Amino acid sequence: MELLLQAFSWLLTPESWTQQGGALQRLFEHLGVTIGVVALSAGIALPLGVMIGHTRRWTTAVALLAGAARAIPTLGLLTLLGLALGIGLGAPVLALLVLAAPPLLAGAYAGVQAVDPEAVDGARSVGMSEAEIIRSVELPLALPVIVGGIRSATLQVVATATLAAYTSDTGLGRYIFSGLKSRDYPELIAGSLLVIALALLLDGSFALLMKSRSRAPRSDRQTTTIPLERNPS
Repeated sequence: MELLLQAFSWLLTPESWTQQGGALQRLFEHLGVTIGVVALSAGIALPLGVMIGHTRRWTTAVALLAGAARAIPTLGLLTLLGLALGIGLGAPVLALLVLAAPPLLAGAYAGVQAVDPEAVDGARSVGMSEAEIIRSVELPLALPVIVGGIRSATLQVVATATLAAYTSDTGLGRYIFSGLKSRDYPELIAGSLLVIALALLLDGSFALLMKSRSRAPRSDRQTTTIPLERNPS
């Protein structure tokens, strides 16, 4: 209990936040690494997942690869990449990309694959192209599952981004590693509490986003419309 009180005292001290390399700077660094990794991974995994879900090909292989990627220990991968790439953000970013890709890929292809085939067939019957079907039919219907994958990936990355301090002096993990090394346990606990708070804040933001979308008036939501006729070219 005394260590916890000391950790809160550390968090409530203005110098802990305002000094060079303080908690505010570390917080923004941690958030930047998280957003950057998820955005980069999403740029690769989401289009691939959407195409796999649309074509319904290679789903078994992708599921096996995603499961294998989840089984890779991030710290072990970071250690190997750190030995290969040296000090810096390169190793943790690559390790976090491997961590973020499976839930993003699974959410994209599972969401698109779960779209009612009758809706897709109806869109084809009126002459919509495959790109139009993906954009106007499948993506709107699959959006909740895709956002769920992004949410899962974000929470995994924000919790594991503490390992970025293993090869670079970046993020909130710095307090955990330095506190453990110097036996400054109040600092270690304070760093852990900040990571937990940031993860809860991001999770709450996703929950509010989905809740506000579900409560929005029907006319304000993104709806899927299939034209009854196509003008001849």
